[in-house]
Amino acid sequence: MFKFWGSQDQQPQPRPQDGSSQSWYPPSVVSSPNSSRPGTPSSASSSSFSSHRTSDRPQSPSNVSPAEAAGIIAVLKDKSVDELRKLLSDKDAYHHFLLSLDQVKLQNNLRDELRKETLELARENLEKEPRIMELRNQCRIIRTTELAAAQEKLNELERKKEETLRFYSPQSLLQRLQDAMNKTEEESENLHKQLLDRDVDLGTFVQKYKKLRTTYHRRALIHLSAKTSSIG
Repeated sequence: MFKFWGSQDQQPQPRPQDGSSQSWYPPSVVSSPNSSRPGTPSSASSSSFSSHRTSDRPQSPSNVSPAEAAGIIAVLKDKSVDELRKLLSDKDAYHHFLLSLDQVKLQNNLRDELRKETLELARENLEKEPRIMELRNQCRIIRTTELAAAQEKLNELERKKEETLRFYSPQSLLQRLQDAMNKTEEESENLHKQLLDRDVDLGTFVQKYKKLRTTYHRRALIHLSAKTSSIG
């Protein structure tokens, strides 16, 4: 607490750090006097306040701008010694003075506006909660019904695509040509056996055998051409 001298027989005020009753004051207003006797009460209060701000700055940096500090000092300059002493000893008086500062009013207004906006956002979020739950349920239904059916259909199409690609692959085409050649060759052999067993007349044999051999050689040429192109 600041120490003021009114007369030689005046008892000094106890220091705040020596008692626990003054612990509610901010650090910037708690310090030991180390200045000479002031010429006037107003100059003593202002110089003491400035000296405490200077001594406290290294330990607890202040966020108050120079303009704001100047405004607070200007308000304190108009206070008498008794008023300043009351601010340092009376908690209610100090609190009332603090709330009367424009800087504090501005901060309180900003805090109230922020709190109001936060409550409004929270209220809007609570109002949207039923709609959110409804949309969540719809998404769950879509995942379990429509999505499952679509996934099954997609899997079926993928399977058919793989079968089609395998069916029309070069290796598959060559294999089917080879199987057709073997079948035509087998039919030719059976027809020739029927001729030897006299199960078919010569005219019918010639006509069918010629057709079978023509088909066989055409497929053989296609097979050879496709195989050559695939190797190349």
